[in-house]
Amino acid sequence: MSTTRISGIWISVLVLCISPLLLFAQNNKPLKQPKDGFSIAFYNVENLFDTIDDPKTKDQDFLPSAAVSWNTERYFHKIHQIAKVIANMDSLNYPHIVGLAEVENETVLEDLIAHEFISKAGYKIIHEEDTDPRGIEVALLYRPDYFRPLYHKPLVYMRESGYPTRHILYVKGVIHSGDTLHVFVNHWLSRYGGVEKTAGTRNGTANFLRMAVDMIFSMSPQAKIIIGGDFNDNPDDPSIFSFLRALAPDEEPKPNELYNLAMIPYLEGQGTSYYNKWDFFDQIIVSSSLIQSDSPLYAGPINVIKKDWMLYNAGQYNARPNRTMTRRNYFGGFSDHLPVMVKLYRKDQLKK
Repeated sequence: MSTTRISGIWISVLVLCISPLLLFAQNNKPLKQPKDGFSIAFYNVENLFDTIDDPKTKDQDFLPSAAVSWNTERYFHKIHQIAKVIANMDSLNYPHIVGLAEVENETVLEDLIAHEFISKAGYKIIHEEDTDPRGIEVALLYRPDYFRPLYHKPLVYMRESGYPTRHILYVKGVIHSGDTLHVFVNHWLSRYGGVEKTAGTRNGTANFLRMAVDMIFSMSPQAKIIIGGDFNDNPDDPSIFSFLRALAPDEEPKPNELYNLAMIPYLEGQGTSYYNKWDFFDQIIVSSSLIQSDSPLYAGPINVIKKDWMLYNAGQYNARPNRTMTRRNYFGGFSDHLPVMVKLYRKDQLKK
């Protein structure tokens, strides 16, 4: 595979140099125009595993023989729960793109998109097998009537130790308006083992991603970039704010910059995951071209999908995401994260 070395990390040259026209010519079917904006969602689905032992990964907690048995009934209940959430993300339609984190393989994705709650959406799958020892991967679901992928590629940040992180899934595609979207699906290293101990890897991943973004900007200053996923850091942590340089939205956004749509709701006390407090780990970040006042395609505010039935009330504590299980208990919930979604509007569609 052809790659180029940039400041000690590897980024595939194919990501930016492949000609979309060659791929676009293969399918000239007109894309549909959404009536209420083009919706983009991201959801950490909390260990969407099948029940089959994969010798290449540490999936022993998701087998029928596990201490908390993971059997066929519980697996399909999990599929049911995740499909229910996706079906209820947008009250008017199914999301046009859904980035996912913590899926085991393509089989679980196929079972998910076939579920009766979302089968009418006609989702297709973009997924690349990863080398994560836990077996959790990222993926993108898309509705082919509304989004046409041109190219996709896993981007792998190599740590100084020589071990790779989970890859970032890059997808380039077009929508009805003719605009090209550059979409990055992320799931950065968790804080397990300590925030300070693990921060260096998240900072390095952020710097790696920023280099990829700057390469896109160098070729297309008005590029429409959407970065989403579970970053395991908050919007004001160094990885996001200093290394990725995802800023708070501004009334006069600067060219070639990234703006974090999660920053303001985070500062207002909202969150997507709850441990000792609400954290806003699941974020959507966009390029300045999507929030400029004169942009024909404009990103609306981020929306945390937080239905009452997705939560449980822990007594004296605030309600928090109703998760599926821990290593000691099965709860039968949805996920330990809440999904987020934004809509891209044509300027004449933007709701005041």
